[in-house]
Amino acid sequence: MNAEKPKRRVRYSGKYPKRFEEKYKEQQPEKYQELITHVMNKGNTPAGMHRSIMVDEILDFLDIKPNEIGLDVTLGFGGHTKAMLTKLNHTGHIHGVDQDPIELPKTLDRLLDAGFTEKDFSLHQLNFKDIDQIGETFDFILADLGLSSMQIDDPKRGFTYKFEGPLDLRMDPTTGISAKDRLINMTLEEIEGMLIENADEPYAKEISKAIIESYRKGHAIETTKDLHEVVKEALKFLPKALFDEAVKKSSTRTFQALRIDVNAEYEVLFELLEKIPPLLNKNGRVAVLTFHSGEDRLVKKAFKHYEKLGIYQETSGPMLPTQDEVFLNPRSRSAKLRCAIKA
Repeated sequence: MNAEKPKRRVRYSGKYPKRFEEKYKEQQPEKYQELITHVMNKGNTPAGMHRSIMVDEILDFLDIKPNEIGLDVTLGFGGHTKAMLTKLNHTGHIHGVDQDPIELPKTLDRLLDAGFTEKDFSLHQLNFKDIDQIGETFDFILADLGLSSMQIDDPKRGFTYKFEGPLDLRMDPTTGISAKDRLINMTLEEIEGMLIENADEPYAKEISKAIIESYRKGHAIETTKDLHEVVKEALKFLPKALFDEAVKKSSTRTFQALRIDVNAEYEVLFELLEKIPPLLNKNGRVAVLTFHSGEDRLVKKAFKHYEKLGIYQETSGPMLPTQDEVFLNPRSRSAKLRCAIKA
């Protein structure tokens, strides 16, 4: 019996292929550094990578000193953690938290390859609402609430309409229910409310009706493309001059709203903000990076609440990314940084 021939890797078609699977050069920065640099200089994020946002501003505020203990509750690609570990210079310790079982081992390898060891950092696969399980108090805490680029860019994760893939949207795809299963069990009123509350969607009524109508006609919504097509159907009443841009924005907001719902993001953020104050040492610093108004409102309200109670001696923000950073990394454009210091 003949052995099955190994599948040949998809040829890297052209300089900048569009399909994620074909971008193997972009996903090997150690081998194709010249290409990576060129892609980043164009203001793009290479496939499978993530560009940390407002690093200088975060480091300036955290003012990390030797031997301090820190916590990054949204480890992601590890860019912020790497910058903070560099500041500590092999003193102190940083705990990194992430619930994504796919990306966490990759980030572990990146930090080890950068010259850091288990004496410098510990990683925990946790939802950040459970940070009290670490059993430590901290001199500084960082929460970057943005979705990591490597999650957005991987079609198998289903985080964006721009790539064909399963409608999943879970940060941890091994637990909970997917967006596909969540959506099919929602009523029209629940879908409309979700779109308004989680994304301020102006066409929430039209999109929710189109989703229910699609199911009524027996058309399943199982992929990112399926949901995108439903949004297009919902907005077909718009003038041609407005249609394309409206569909783009409404699809983005619809995916955002569904992702927030599937991962219970507001609920877990509320828990996180409640748990941070008792885990901060005296004069401890906390920085939170948000990317949409719902998150920012929660953080602002929590910081002001604890400031009034005298738990935080000082709060500041929002700080925004510089124009240069937005130019070089367009995904930073909606970022807002809020900070607080423990009394």
